[in-house]
Amino acid sequence: MPPAAIPRAEPLSANDSGIPATEPFVASSFTLSEEPSGSIPAWVKPDLSRLLRVDHLPGSFASRSVSLVSLPAGDVFARITNPTPTTCAYSSVQASRDLHIELNCDLLYTNHSCRPSLVFDMARWEVRVNPELEGGLKTGDELTFFYPSTEWDMAQSFECRCEETDCRGKVSGAKDLPRDVLKRYWLNTHIEELLQEKYGSRWR
Repeated sequence: MPPAAIPRAEPLSANDSGIPATEPFVASSFTLSEEPSGSIPAWVKPDLSRLLRVDHLPGSFASRSVSLVSLPAGDVFARITNPTPTTCAYSSVQASRDLHIELNCDLLYTNHSCRPSLVFDMARWEVRVNPELEGGLKTGDELTFFYPSTEWDMAQSFECRCEETDCRGKVSGAKDLPRDVLKRYWLNTHIEELLQEKYGSRWR
């Protein structure tokens, strides 16, 4: 898969060598906490160096991340464990109705795709292999997710370059996409709730 679209910004780290700033950790399961949706759980900082490689390609917005592991569809790829609250920005991820975060790790380089390999589950603070990814995630696959699955109103829209047969073209928040398109994707709880408020009984 070619580089998809606008990648996330450079990691918020003093480490500019391209070496992941996190430490080896592979998680399979955990117990959900009772944290309110507007707060960030405090977990042990993981290491992504065994899970992904970042390719810094020539040109603007051309960097991408590539999987170093093979996992079945639905399996946990990584936990989101080192975020900080922020305002809505092109580098942020929407974690709930009112919370946006910076990832502060190499998950930042997970590009958008209209056929994503991952889902960012912000209710569980984990990244999983897309449950609908046929054959699961393979070593060497680009790591991507569907941005409107987390973002209601994006700070910066862009033209998708994923080149999938069902590419959606211009990508912006979930609020701007037709219902029939959104129904084809895994969506976060906060996006589902906002769509329910927008469409009422017509949503599903």
